[in-house]
Amino acid sequence: MEASRGPPRVKDKRAAEVQITAEQLLREAVQRQDEQIIAPTQKFADLEELTAFQGRKRTEYENYCRRNRINMNNWMKYAQFELEQKDFRRARSIFERALDVDSTSVQLWSRYIDSEIKERNINHARNLCDRAVTILPRIDKLWYKYVYMEETLGNIQGAREVFERWMSWEPNEQAWSAYIKLEKRHGEFERARNIFQRFTAVHPEPKNWIKWAKFEEESGTSDLVRNVYETAIEELDTDFADEKVFMAYAKFEARLQEFERARAIYKFALERMARSKSENLHKAFTTFEKQFGDRDGIEDVILSKRRVHYEQEVKENPKNYDAWIDFARLEESAGDVDRVREVYEHAIAQVPPTTQKRHWRRYIYLWLFYAVFEETVPKDIERTRQIYNACIKLIPNKTFTFSKAWLAFAWFEIRQLQLATARKILGTSIGMCPKERLFRGYIELEMKLFEFNRCRKLYEKYILFDGTNTQAWIKFAELERGLDDLRRTRAIFELGLEQPVLNMPELLWKAYIDFEEEERQFDNARALYERLLEKAPHVKVWITYAQFEIRAPDPGQEEEEGAEDEEKPVAESAKDRAREIFKRAHKLFKSQELKEERVTLLQAYRSFEAAHGTPETLESIEKQMPRKIKKRRKLDDDSFEEYIDYVFPQDDESAAKLAKFMANAQKWKQAKAGAA
Repeated sequence: MEASRGPPRVKDKRAAEVQITAEQLLREAVQRQDEQIIAPTQKFADLEELTAFQGRKRTEYENYCRRNRINMNNWMKYAQFELEQKDFRRARSIFERALDVDSTSVQLWSRYIDSEIKERNINHARNLCDRAVTILPRIDKLWYKYVYMEETLGNIQGAREVFERWMSWEPNEQAWSAYIKLEKRHGEFERARNIFQRFTAVHPEPKNWIKWAKFEEESGTSDLVRNVYETAIEELDTDFADEKVFMAYAKFEARLQEFERARAIYKFALERMARSKSENLHKAFTTFEKQFGDRDGIEDVILSKRRVHYEQEVKENPKNYDAWIDFARLEESAGDVDRVREVYEHAIAQVPPTTQKRHWRRYIYLWLFYAVFEETVPKDIERTRQIYNACIKLIPNKTFTFSKAWLAFAWFEIRQLQLATARKILGTSIGMCPKERLFRGYIELEMKLFEFNRCRKLYEKYILFDGTNTQAWIKFAELERGLDDLRRTRAIFELGLEQPVLNMPELLWKAYIDFEEEERQFDNARALYERLLEKAPHVKVWITYAQFEIRAPDPGQEEEEGAEDEEKPVAESAKDRAREIFKRAHKLFKSQELKEERVTLLQAYRSFEAAHGTPETLESIEKQMPRKIKKRRKLDDDSFEEYIDYVFPQDDESAAKLAKFMANAQKWKQAKAGAA
């Protein structure tokens, strides 16, 4: 029964009518607290009454201590009571009894010593401190209290002896620092120097050596400071060396205007220490060179710092081609040609392990940058040619290729006035691994050389290679048009349109129509629009066709056109032709029940009438605009979804006429049946 009982159930979980905040709860709790009971002040009339009170309190404390001997608070309260009664003999007895119970209580020793010092019992306090540090030599608080008492009494030699006893236990760094500060306060710098020597032997951390060096800098000579730093470097050795020691040493020399010494220290440290342990040292060296060095020194520091960084990166991942590129750029900025070549040679030796192109994309840039460097900086043309040849041979051209490498090689030969070699390179690339970019680059080269017959042949090969490329047909036609060969231009467009597959045929149709329109062959453009509508009666084609008719002049007005920048009103015949196209399109989409296309067409038709029509024609189009309604349709999973449908006024009128016709037919049938 008890096991099945759970937490209390709240039957009514509705919010209470009167709400209360946490702040109100806390305020009421504080207000309703009972007042603390204050013990009344006792006044004693005579000695007998005081003696009776003391007896009661002593009996009470003795009972507390007897019931719980290990609770030091009871003993200390008892001793404090006797101290208040000025009975020091009893207080000492209580403290000694408590120490017999627990001689390791630091708080008890502190209270005992403080009570003796407060009553100026110095010898008692000294004896207690001696006993305490003998029993608890690892408790720093007792040593500090002992030393403070001796120094306060002016017994410096005694304090020094206490410190020596303490140092024999090899305490922490704060204890040694306190001993050194004692000697500094009393001007015993030689003693402090000896203590520092012992201190660094016990705690050979770098920060302690730096403390010693700062002490010598304040109270000694520069030679002593150098001896400290040199001893620290020797003692710490390479494994335990810290960059902070070298930085402090170099900064000390810089303060003495010994910049060459500081620079030598920085370089010595950077050569000995690992990169992972000397990041701040590099930063400090850079700052030093910026402050006290010349431009060459600053650049050398920055270069060496970044050089180490890139060497570490390429060592961890030899296939990190971005790191190799940055490394080479760094060496190029330094201007050392041999180092640049060395970096590039190591980089291009890291050939990708697979024949997947994505692994080669960054690698190929190493070859290209290498070739550009050889061509521009040392101007070693033969070496540049060898680099390009090696790059072309290394690429697995049967699997994939890089057009940028072939084109860069060809343009290099052009710059060397080797036109035949450049053509041979591009021809080899097209024969071995044809790509769209190679064709375009080769054609661009021949166009700049005004070799139009070669451009024609290249375009023919380009189209044979990829007949589905719409841009190839368009560019070929533009070439012929630029040469004023309109017959060949039309023939190229027609051949392109006859292709069974094109990646973007609408671009070719548009280019062909724009060509006829720019040549002011509007009848040809109309014929093209009609052919396009037979293949793809898209709503955008109809709208574009109508807009074309607005721009096209009447058949007899082509020669009467004035300047292009003069605005001329649209002829009524052009408006009628455009309306006829809109009506044809609307009739087609209505018969095919393509509502979205009808809406798009009517919106364009309305814009046309708003710009070029009359209020009556615009009103007639407004009457044909549909209205939106929400409908539901059933999906395959038996669920329903809402969608937007369009209802056209003409469809409503047709439906109403059909319903009226069917109603009349029904009445006629009923009348005929009644007559029979």
